[in-house]
Amino acid sequence: LLQDAHNSSVLNNDVLGAFLPSGHVAGLSRPVTIQFWHDRVLDTSNATCVFWQPGAGAGSAGSWSGAGCNTTHREGTVICHCDHLTYFAVLLLPAGTLSPAQLASLTHISTIGCSLSAAATLCTLLLCCFSSTPCPPPSCRQRLRDNTTRIHMHLLAALLLLNCSFLLSTLLATGAEGLCQVTAALLHASLLCALAWMAAEAFHLLLLLVKVYNIYIQHYLLKLCLFAWGLPTLAVVAAFVFKGDTYGYHTISTSEGYRNATIVPSARCWLTSPPAHYTTLCYAGLILLFNMLVLGRVAMILRRIQRQKGQARKDWVTVLGLTCLLGTTWGLAFFRFGIFLIPQVYLFTILNSLQGLFICLWYATVHRRSKQGSVSNTSR
Repeated sequence: LLQDAHNSSVLNNDVLGAFLPSGHVAGLSRPVTIQFWHDRVLDTSNATCVFWQPGAGAGSAGSWSGAGCNTTHREGTVICHCDHLTYFAVLLLPAGTLSPAQLASLTHISTIGCSLSAAATLCTLLLCCFSSTPCPPPSCRQRLRDNTTRIHMHLLAALLLLNCSFLLSTLLATGAEGLCQVTAALLHASLLCALAWMAAEAFHLLLLLVKVYNIYIQHYLLKLCLFAWGLPTLAVVAAFVFKGDTYGYHTISTSEGYRNATIVPSARCWLTSPPAHYTTLCYAGLILLFNMLVLGRVAMILRRIQRQKGQARKDWVTVLGLTCLLGTTWGLAFFRFGIFLIPQVYLFTILNSLQGLFICLWYATVHRRSKQGSVSNTSR
């Protein structure tokens, strides 16, 4: 009967009820002590004392809450100190689950990072527009280089859209359901487009560095646009039209999700369909695998030309810049397990929310060097 919507696991299935005939007891100055014995190896951070809070509505059975209870651990014993009497238990949570404090800090980091990236990508787009100048009819290799800035601009536009839609997904998570679904679809489309433009960056880089002779692809940039803008948008529109419940309110579970932690923003406008989520992961995995292979190839080429004085330092700047352009840090999403969960989530949030800012700094450095005539062909 005491099973909540999260299907929470209770230590040894033991639930202890404590009451007084006089009625409801709460707000005790000296808390009552309840001990639960066990013979298991517990992660003390995820074994927490809770009490059963009946549901307010007719259709709600209730949920576990930790308000007014403190937890201490001894060998083979979990001790609960609570300021009221009711049904008590020790709730077991999956290892590595985020706490509300961690979720709040990650939310602040992502909000600040995405805001900085949105501003930086907008500034970089303006810099690209004003710095691009027409040039005479180029050779095949020069034509590829002329498309480099345009591809950068498309990637920056996709990242700008991604950052803005992510910020909107938080703000509109408490709004109308239809508006939240539209925002979730926009966020999904911008993510797919941004990943696709990272793949386009990798493909273009491969043409510049490896296949440099007699390369001509008719309507090259148009084809890249159809791949990176057209296909993701078409997929999202199809999902939104034919299966609208793919998008909506997405609740983020925490280690204290059963508590009344309203100060923590635990909802987003995002995917609500597990198949769509796993399809997106597979799509991102294939793109990141291709990008990492290209980045490895670039590193091998740069290693062969680092004999010149001072070249090694410039090569590292180039590799770091290409890491941002190709989005290889998004691969951290696939290391979310076990002891890696908390460090991975923080690294993923920091690096990827600031991706637009990193690209802005890298592009400004390359632009300054190119104006001085000292940038290498690889950096360009």
